[in-house]
Amino acid sequence: MRYEMKPLFEQRMRELMPDSADFEKFNKIVHTGPRSFIRCNTLKIGVDELFSRLSKRWKVTQPFHAYKEIMLVESDLMPGELGNAIEHVLGYYYIQEISSMMSILALDPREGEFVLDLFSSPGSKTTQMAAKMENKGTIIANDLKLDRIKILSSNLERCGVSNTIVSRNDGVNFCEKIAGSEFRFDKILLDAPCSGEGTLRSSPKTFLMWNVKVVKKLSRLQKKFISTALKCLKKDGVMVYSTCTHSPEENEEILNYVIENFSVRVEKVYLPLNCRKGVSSWNGREYSKEVEKACRIYPQDNDSEGFFVSKFTLLEEVV
Repeated sequence: MRYEMKPLFEQRMRELMPDSADFEKFNKIVHTGPRSFIRCNTLKIGVDELFSRLSKRWKVTQPFHAYKEIMLVESDLMPGELGNAIEHVLGYYYIQEISSMMSILALDPREGEFVLDLFSSPGSKTTQMAAKMENKGTIIANDLKLDRIKILSSNLERCGVSNTIVSRNDGVNFCEKIAGSEFRFDKILLDAPCSGEGTLRSSPKTFLMWNVKVVKKLSRLQKKFISTALKCLKKDGVMVYSTCTHSPEENEEILNYVIENFSVRVEKVYLPLNCRKGVSSWNGREYSKEVEKACRIYPQDNDSEGFFVSKFTLLEEVV
């Protein structure tokens, strides 16, 4: 079944993509299924060995020379074929959409660091983070609902992650507790709950569920999440704020809120995908030009899902 954009959603996307040909490319690609990207789990198997194993069964490519762990299965697959493969069951790879991998590439967690993944389920970014850290250092992987915690824990176990503590807490309450102690994180990933406008290809029902009131409600929540999370970050610590949505209220407006209320340095985001700069004005409101350093990932630019990635360094600890 083909779902169509609600009129207001279409109007907003046309404002973000004023070139009509650009919008038509967007409108065409969001009605196609996503490509089959996977990420080699280097905690369990080498990239070359996995590539060799999978190439005997499927046509597999490595689109990014600098990130050979990212693989694209170009063969036509049966439903569930990627998930049922023995290599997936053994945790040799994680099925993860390419744009979803960008948050961790931007955050660049290192061995020995203390890192918070505030909204971590189902664990795609947590497992990617642990692999980058080679299971050294400590990750706090937090989520709230028990069913999501079960999925997260299962994926961590399957992927051989051993440097992660799973926490079941409301995000705001968790950060307030940490803020009341002397402990601070080196890095924080805030991959925020959002309206999911970027997931139209994998979740077409988002066309039906989209509501501008939800966008505005989430924007308020996201500001609350990020203001409390910043209390847990050490001076000169790094935070990546990302979403799988296109709405500026949930993206640049949040980054602008941080710029106006905290001592931060916004970092230019460099990623292996085609990025468009953040929008510095929306609905008559002007944002700081610094938000242009963020990365907007559009489906038609990369044959991917949509995503938003921003990064900043905390210059003075929040008290």
